[in-house]
Amino acid sequence: MKCLVPSGDVCGEAAVWCPDEEALYWVDINRFLIHRYDTRLCATRSWCFDAPMVALSLTTEPGRLLIALGSHLEWWWPETNTRVKHGFQVEGWPNIRLNDGCADPLGNFWIGSMTNNVSPEGDPIDKTGNEGILFRIAPDGTVTQWKTEIGISNTLCWSPDSKTFYFGDTLENCIWAYDYDIRTGDISNERPFFSGFDRGLPDGSTIDADGYLWNCRYYGGCVVRITPQGTIDRIVEIPTRNLTTAVFGGANNSTLFVTSASNGKAPQGDRLAGSVWTVETSTKGLAPNRVNVK
Repeated sequence: MKCLVPSGDVCGEAAVWCPDEEALYWVDINRFLIHRYDTRLCATRSWCFDAPMVALSLTTEPGRLLIALGSHLEWWWPETNTRVKHGFQVEGWPNIRLNDGCADPLGNFWIGSMTNNVSPEGDPIDKTGNEGILFRIAPDGTVTQWKTEIGISNTLCWSPDSKTFYFGDTLENCIWAYDYDIRTGDISNERPFFSGFDRGLPDGSTIDADGYLWNCRYYGGCVVRITPQGTIDRIVEIPTRNLTTAVFGGANNSTLFVTSASNGKAPQGDRLAGSVWTVETSTKGLAPNRVNVK
């Protein structure tokens, strides 16, 4: 493994690989930034926003992304930095904010909310609750709520055959599995998939082509690869405490990109907290889901 970008993010999140651009996108929630690392140029560019940046997704229109700020969604064209309101806004802002989000195989956008722990200036706030909701936002704007009383929404992934959806609550130290209906985009049959692991708490995850879930462990200093049966396959140690999201990408789609946070870092020896890391693997990721643009 290696440190790819020593970006010093307070809370790096939302790693998304764009194969069209051979580039990695991610955010820093607390500094209101979106970053883009171009693997061809080995260069990073950043864009400033006026609120916490929490998630982003590719869309079916090349060059157009759907981005999530703390309070709402926007369409964004990085090349021109054009920003247009999507229409969805979360109720309860600024006491409630959005968090992890991802497109599903049908082009819907799924995103969870949580008690807001970011001040208007971007400083971390020691505040928790279970007021979060899991939303599905259809391409026509229809919003459906699927789960309530969530602490911190994290991990939104689909199995390679699109039959299983994974979703986690960091504060519960639990990732659930659901049946996913590829015809309707509905979920059902919630059951615990991976819970109680004592290496930190579950943050973001990604799925590989073999159906194994790679879960970043906040406070845990590692990424754990979990079998489709919910058992530990391997633990990948990374020399920083707070791992946040991961995604496969690179020339062969076998490089695991991992974001991290400097907030709550280890008191000593964690100088690269908040960096982006890469791990070369022997497996490959899936093609990214994209929000369907109507």
